[in-house]
Amino acid sequence: MADQNKTYRSAFIVVTVLFFMWGFITVLVDALIPRLRDVFELSYFEAGLVQFSFFTAYFVFSIPGGGLISKIGYKKGVVVGLITMGIGCLLFYPAASFRIFPIFLLAMFVLAGGITILQVAANPYVAALGPEETSSSRLNLSQAFNSLGTTIAPLVSAAFILSSTVMSSADVATLPDAQQMAYYQAEAAAVQGPFLVLAMVLIVLAIAFGLFNLPKILESRENKSGSYAAALQIKHLMFGAVGIFVYVGAEVSIGSYLVNYFLHLDIESLVEGSPAMAAIASGLSTIFSDTNLNDMNASQLAGTYVFFYWGGAMVGRFIGSGLLQRFKAGSMLAIYSGCNIFLLFISMNTGGLIAFWAILSVGLFNSIMFPTIFTLAIKGIKENTAQGSGILCTAIVGGAIIPPLYGAMADQFGLQLALMVPVMCYLYILWYGKAGSQVDLKA
Repeated sequence: MADQNKTYRSAFIVVTVLFFMWGFITVLVDALIPRLRDVFELSYFEAGLVQFSFFTAYFVFSIPGGGLISKIGYKKGVVVGLITMGIGCLLFYPAASFRIFPIFLLAMFVLAGGITILQVAANPYVAALGPEETSSSRLNLSQAFNSLGTTIAPLVSAAFILSSTVMSSADVATLPDAQQMAYYQAEAAAVQGPFLVLAMVLIVLAIAFGLFNLPKILESRENKSGSYAAALQIKHLMFGAVGIFVYVGAEVSIGSYLVNYFLHLDIESLVEGSPAMAAIASGLSTIFSDTNLNDMNASQLAGTYVFFYWGGAMVGRFIGSGLLQRFKAGSMLAIYSGCNIFLLFISMNTGGLIAFWAILSVGLFNSIMFPTIFTLAIKGIKENTAQGSGILCTAIVGGAIIPPLYGAMADQFGLQLALMVPVMCYLYILWYGKAGSQVDLKA
């Protein structure tokens, strides 16, 4: 038993590294949205297509990914996912060079395809590395390191992607040809560099992971006897899939438009009027660059504060991992959803620092939602676990559907009133925590 626990612990650590990587990359993609919106003169709706392309891959690849993993195993499935992610990162090089928006969307799609395969494999695998009653706690801990990646990513993006002044196409057209070429080369380099580094890291990870000896769980003949037809009949699983859909949609909608939201709140005036906020921005910006606060443009300044949104999710998951060993997962999920609804109403109906910190605090209560919904949804489904994971990961497509809806609402009614979109999402999650997840598994 001691040797088995040690093996499970080692496997848990290795797989958790993957959680960190896809969290980091997912949020780094968010940093492209305000930059692409200015460079390509996109509306909020068109900017939302960046996330649409990224999260549509979950809809396309989740179920085939589950089938692939059931045939080649979890270990080889992870290697395939990492290599696919690396290819997606490499596609950012020609996308940035040619500055053709559809190529960016293709790169997003391929990158997300690799992440999808990792999601299908890693979430149920971590949940199975120990007793079922502590699966929510365990998956929350792994997801906490996912959040560590999402916390660091905004600082990296502020330093390397949002650091230079962005010009509109009309302004660039007024420059001499030589200056236009220099500007385009600088724009390409701002995007190419980070993703080339990520591609190399992902390929090295794929090689290292392929050499690691993982315990063979969820790969018995019994585990492979499930079917999607049977999984689709499990009510708490399907309710959970809707929960994943609306949760990811709400989280991504807020995270993707936070920079624009802070610009709407006049972030520069807020910082100028608050020495504490100025000190925070200055301190965070120096972690990854030597940028002086006075030299930061508005987008870079706003991007720096996104740290607290994803950082709150990270802290909340570490705390939630402990709380979920004491309290019922469904009750915790409902309480956290209620807190987010309250915070969003505050941000919608106020301004200045109150609206600013209220929406940032949503990240703290987002923390336990994805892993808790996931483990509640696959609880007790046994041989249908792989298929259940495929269904749940397909539901991540909510990140493709809901952000453009939020963007369209923002175009029509403004960024603050459009927060009613994530409010509706959290209302459903509250219901799922209280009632939808409490299905009689014996029925």
